[in-house]
Amino acid sequence: MSKRLTVVQMLPDLESGGVERGTLEVGAYLARSGHRSIVVSAGGRLVKQLENEGSRHITLPVGAKTLSCLPAIFLVRKLLLREKVNILHLRSRLPAWVGYLAIKSLPAALRPHVVTTFHGFYSINRYSAVMTKGERIIAISNIVAKHIQTHYQVPESRIRVIHRGIDERLFAPELVDAGRIEAQKKQWGLSGNSDPVLLLPGRITGLKGHEVFINSLAQLRHLPWHAVCVGDIENKSGFQKSLRHLAERLGLEGRVRFTGHCTDMPAAYMASDISVSASSSEAEAFGRVAVEAQAMGKPIVATAHGGSLETVLDGQTGWLVPPGNPEAMAMALGEAITNPAKRVLFGKNGRRWVCAQFSTEEMCEKTVRLYNSLIKKQADVKTGYDRTER
Repeated sequence: MSKRLTVVQMLPDLESGGVERGTLEVGAYLARSGHRSIVVSAGGRLVKQLENEGSRHITLPVGAKTLSCLPAIFLVRKLLLREKVNILHLRSRLPAWVGYLAIKSLPAALRPHVVTTFHGFYSINRYSAVMTKGERIIAISNIVAKHIQTHYQVPESRIRVIHRGIDERLFAPELVDAGRIEAQKKQWGLSGNSDPVLLLPGRITGLKGHEVFINSLAQLRHLPWHAVCVGDIENKSGFQKSLRHLAERLGLEGRVRFTGHCTDMPAAYMASDISVSASSSEAEAFGRVAVEAQAMGKPIVATAHGGSLETVLDGQTGWLVPPGNPEAMAMALGEAITNPAKRVLFGKNGRRWVCAQFSTEEMCEKTVRLYNSLIKKQADVKTGYDRTER
């Protein structure tokens, strides 16, 4: 194994979401592999898990969009020096500015190598451009890599596509017992239900396509189903309330549930029959929901743009429908609801597909290999060996 690394990952907080989970997964892999993993964030519900898996957490307001984040620059600078950090991995824009300004204040010889990750299609401006400052830039999908090259003119040689992954030790149907499934159904108020359950996981925000989903369900009133929307409420000012009103206005009261944050997503997938990724106004950069659902042997109905084009096999593991099109989504959902044999077939295909293509282990291996390539490149320069990476 290569030298023991000290890696600092920075992100706004550790509440929930794909960025947060990716950070935990890489941190756990580093710790298992004998490296030192440090995560800097404002904290959150996932800190305990992070620390239990071997990482160290340092609480700093690196994601606060106020002047309170300025002192964090100097604190991060001290951290980098004190811990002799080899790799600084920046995972979000404001923390990236904090980290970038911290390292720019250091002598060149004392600076860690910088890796950034584009977790989404960031807006095109100087604020977002900080994510291109890494020596290597990770794109979580091919479509994101194209976005970086097109809008920021970053050479392809600096970009590495590393798809997100699913942990097969967590997202495996055989690991979820009947008790967990029943507990999840009870929490949703669906104990004893025999109708197909449609699951839309994702933050309750305008970006996730809840309105398209609900409008599609209105066209399927005549079919037996229940719909469950799980996820944190991002907009506290009333977006969820407006969705409830929409469902009531369309005659779907009692058939569409908003259940908040879910602590057992594997059981949630197993308690459902069909998963949905309805993002329409903005494409998913990767679309972890589609991959997790397929890993659990569930068919997926997803909008045909962004990362879903790379993770869902249309007509084999699920249905791809045009974004923002309730009629097309209704047709796909209708077929899924009325054809249980196809659901089973697509579920089996999906499990095989994602386990072969999108594992957490592979994601982490590629990430640490990238870290080591930067360390090796530096060592080659110091010894006078000019090595061109291929």
